[in-house]
Amino acid sequence: MTDRAALTLSPTQARKLVLLSQGFPVKSSKNTANSASLAVIERLGYVQIDTISVVQRAHHHTLWTRNPHYQLDHIDTLIADKKVFEYWSHAAAYLPMQDYRFSLPRKNALKAGEQQHWFNKNLPLMAEVMSRIEAEGPLMAKDFVSKGLKNNGWGASPTKQALENLYMQGDLMITERRNFHKVYDLTQRVLPKNIDDSVPTAQEHGRFLVLRFLRAQGFGTLAEIIYLLKHVKAHASAAIDELYHSGEIDKVLINGVEYYACHDVLALLNRRVNKQQLKILSPFDNLLIQRKRANAIFDFDYLLECYVPAAKRQFGYFCLPIMWNATLVARADCKAEKRTGTLYVIHLILEPSIKELSEFMTELESQLQEFAHFNMCERYIIQKVSKIS
Repeated sequence: MTDRAALTLSPTQARKLVLLSQGFPVKSSKNTANSASLAVIERLGYVQIDTISVVQRAHHHTLWTRNPHYQLDHIDTLIADKKVFEYWSHAAAYLPMQDYRFSLPRKNALKAGEQQHWFNKNLPLMAEVMSRIEAEGPLMAKDFVSKGLKNNGWGASPTKQALENLYMQGDLMITERRNFHKVYDLTQRVLPKNIDDSVPTAQEHGRFLVLRFLRAQGFGTLAEIIYLLKHVKAHASAAIDELYHSGEIDKVLINGVEYYACHDVLALLNRRVNKQQLKILSPFDNLLIQRKRANAIFDFDYLLECYVPAAKRQFGYFCLPIMWNATLVARADCKAEKRTGTLYVIHLILEPSIKELSEFMTELESQLQEFAHFNMCERYIIQKVSKIS
């Protein structure tokens, strides 16, 4: 197929395409609540895991925004039912089990030494860890310490490193978490019997990465598609060329920047959307995890300041972006205090783009009450409000 003229999208159309691809506005589902959570993970391609628990952890939060009936035990159930597995996307994540085979290129590269993990390999210790798990069943890092390995010079840190190396190279999988601690078992005992575990070709892997991103995000550049992924640029670039010339993807122009989009996903622009709901988002939500992209699409300059020294923070420790009327219009520095059953909005910061403040606050307070309940709190208190000039 010859080169085709790029379709120009307005900023409004671009935001609409992204939000519909991301599952906004949220539609009622005929599936069970647990099945709806699985559908969200399969639609997004991954849900990032994070340890910060000022409010509900990121993976729970991201699922809750798209499944109003989400319960905190859904992920545990999906893991136990072998519908979802834990591994690495651009970061630690829950991934659809149907995509398992596409985790193998990274695992095999790590095992072969073609890629490096952040822990050095202690091969004798790794062999001992494998032997114990094979004999005793699923174990956590602390189980090795309690068995006296520390007395043999194998403290918790080296054992944890061995477990993580075995997990990252595919010999072990995480079968569950107990109080957020990983439980490891042999991969062959965790994988479903009917799962496809064939290693994808470079062409298959490239197509998967491109199509998964474009279907979940509406459109993207090569740099966005391979965000924080190693050694896949050539494969993804070749896949883009192949998909474009076959007519499966098209070029689109947004604010003068060229992106790619799936031909069938562009049809979402014909869908009528009466209104996008107000949503309080996780800082690790798939919609805005790439900050540069979020700024380009939503004109929202966002930085998670928990990693910034306290004296240099502008908005607060854990500000949650707030989406309203198909754009990002505010951020709220929140903390759930379960002891008092109170969700504190320490600081609510409004963007200049908010015109109907009364309507916004009405919708925000309704959502805050739901967010408080999601965080096991009975009430919320807004302590400070300011507006960016």
